[in-house]
Amino acid sequence: MKIAVFSSKAYDIEYLSAANTQGHTLVFHETALNEQSALLAQGCNAVCCFVNDTLDSSTLHALAAQGVRLIALRCAGFNQVDLAAATSLELTIARVPEYSPHAVAEHALGLMLMLNRHLHRAHHRVRENDFSLNGLLGFDLYNKTVAIIGTGKIGEVLANIMLGIGCRVIAYDPVVNRTLSARGVNYLPLNEIWPNADIISLHCPLVPATHHLINTETVAAMKDGVMLINTGRGGLIDTRAVIAGLKSRKIGYLGLDVYEEEAKLFFEDYSNNLLQDDVFARLLTFPNVVITGHQAFFTREALAAIARVTLANITHFEHGELDQICCVS
Repeated sequence: MKIAVFSSKAYDIEYLSAANTQGHTLVFHETALNEQSALLAQGCNAVCCFVNDTLDSSTLHALAAQGVRLIALRCAGFNQVDLAAATSLELTIARVPEYSPHAVAEHALGLMLMLNRHLHRAHHRVRENDFSLNGLLGFDLYNKTVAIIGTGKIGEVLANIMLGIGCRVIAYDPVVNRTLSARGVNYLPLNEIWPNADIISLHCPLVPATHHLINTETVAAMKDGVMLINTGRGGLIDTRAVIAGLKSRKIGYLGLDVYEEEAKLFFEDYSNNLLQDDVFARLLTFPNVVITGHQAFFTREALAAIARVTLANITHFEHGELDQICCVS
C-alpha cells in the first residue's frame, strides 16, 4: 500500500522505515495533516497520523474524496478523530493502543521526583556555582498517598512503581483493575480521591466525560499543596483553573507533558520566536511547574513498538483483517 505519513520527524522516518518489512510505500511529510495538507495524500490508500494532526470532518472528507480508506494513528489517543464522520465515510481507523506503558509511567515518576526535590532548579544553580540548599526542601515519597486516575496499562505500571516506593495508592477507573486491587490499591469515587491524595496522576483517555476533569470545583476539593501530574491528554485539565490553583497555593506542584493547546507549540522549534500563547507563558512563570513537550512516550522501545504495530495495522487492513473502526476497542 501507499501511505502518506504526516507530522514526520527524523525518528519517525527511521523507525517506520525499519519496521516496513512488508514493502509498503511510505511517503513522508513533515507538515501536519489538516484539510489543506490533505492534498498531499493524493494517490495514497492510507494516511499515517500523530497526536496533533487534525482529523475533523472536513479533513476526513478531503481524504475520502482522494480515495484514502485507512487512517493509521501512530498513537494511543483518538480524541482528535471525528469518529462519526469516519463512520459515515466508511473510513477505517486504527491506533496503537499500547506501545510502552513503562515509558509514560516512568516519565510521570520523573516529573514527580523533579518537582518534589526541585531538581530542575538545583541543576541550574550548580551550573552557576550556587551550591546553597535554600528553597530546595522536598519530602519523602514513602507513605504518601498517590491517586491514579485511569488504571489501564500505563496507570497499572505507575501504580506498581509507586507501591514499590512505599506509597499508598488509591485509584479511580470505571473498571476496577483486579490485579491492582489484589495488591492493595483502593478504588474510590472521584469525590473521595481529591481530598485524600498528596499526588494525583492522570492516565485516563480524553472523552467528553473527562474533558476538563480538573477544573475549578475539583481543584477546590483537593488537599492544600497537592502535586498534579498529567501525562495523559491536555484537555483533561482546565489550564486557567490550574493557574488559579497555583496562585492560591492549593496546587503546590504541577508537572505536565501535555497541554490543551499543544498542537500550536509542541514538536517544533520556536526558540527564535516570541511565545504567542499567554496562558502557556503564564505557566512558565511558576517555579513549581515543570513542563515537557509531550515526550513521555519517547523511548527507543516505544518508538519501535509504535512503528511495528502501525505497520502491522496497515498490513492487516490490506488483507481485510481490520474492523471499520478499531480504535475505540
